Amino acid sequence: MIAVDVKYMKMALELAEKGRGWTSPNPMVGAVVVRGSEVVGKGFHKKAGGPHAEIHALNDAGEKARGATLYVTLEPCNHAGKTPPCTGAILKSGIKRVVAGMKDPNPRVTGGGLAFLERHGLDVVSGVCEDECRRLNESFIKYSLTSLPFVILKCASTLDGYIATRTGDSKWITNPQSRQFAHELRHAVDAIVVGVGTVIKDNPRLTTRLEGRRCSDPIRIVLDTYLSIPDDARLLHLSSDSDTLIVTGHAIPEEKRKALEKSGVRFLTTDTEGDTIDLEALLRELGRMEITSLLIEGGSHVIGSAMRAGIVDKIYMFYGPRIYGGDDGVPVCAGPGVDSIADAIRLKRISVRRFGDDVLVEGYL
Repeated sequence: MIAVDVKYMKMALELAEKGRGWTSPNPMVGAVVVRGSEVVGKGFHKKAGGPHAEIHALNDAGEKARGATLYVTLEPCNHAGKTPPCTGAILKSGIKRVVAGMKDPNPRVTGGGLAFLERHGLDVVSGVCEDECRRLNESFIKYSLTSLPFVILKCASTLDGYIATRTGDSKWITNPQSRQFAHELRHAVDAIVVGVGTVIKDNPRLTTRLEGRRCSDPIRIVLDTYLSIPDDARLLHLSSDSDTLIVTGHAIPEEKRKALEKSGVRFLTTDTEGDTIDLEALLRELGRMEITSLLIEGGSHVIGSAMRAGIVDKIYMFYGPRIYGGDDGVPVCAGPGVDSIADAIRLKRISVRRFGDDVLVEGYL
């Protein structure tokens, strides 16, 4: 791998990151045009339906693109969707070399962008900073291959494993820096899910709040088997561009449902297992709605059910420097666990970082 290629691909990755929270169901993509040792064009995909990163970068470069190298984090598209194929614009620009971070994983498109460009005489390289490019678009990759959302579980716990006291108090286990990062996660995903118990106890808004920044609110999803959500719950009375979706079983009071629908709340009726929503069936339904990423925020019954169902792809576990000191609080996971430690769920690709006195453990299942 050529060092200069790595340098400019990392620049393209930084550009791609600017689209986080705005491009779904499309991937985040960044592009850089380099002529000699001069960066002559930059661009990133800003929103679904808008021009792709390559087009922004080529427009920025103008005539200076002729004979230059295009660095792009994802293989240029060779199919017409809401926008024309990028491969045609690349040929027309006079670009002579294309370096891609990774190939397009989507089997539902014709693909072949790099092969097309190579057939037309361009020098083509793929796989530069591929691990970073794949991690950038891990939600897009999973959704492309499975039609299921990428599921992230976020939780804040005391050091001895409790998310609330016996009275239900949970404010605040972690510090403002950790909570700020949690809002970054909300901004990045398509939807956020909690159980109705969390709504009753905490009355959350489930919106994104990042001071001084324009934010994207995720779709708010409440798991509520029997439609017991209070009429005055804050998330039912928000000024937000995103929807509130209540997932129920089949036996719910129709009058309450109709009243909530009139206020703009959407409903999804799905299968249940006893009193619990079937999370695997729900995931399939959300995939059909083009929800590519889902953030689970609790409570303990939802977290436990999600872990037992095996639907979680990634975990962010925050630990505040507090010890509950008893055995009657609310644990991270409720419900039956495994019989032996050997059967416990093990994380992979673990990273650890600090937010002030808090510790965040990040890992994949």
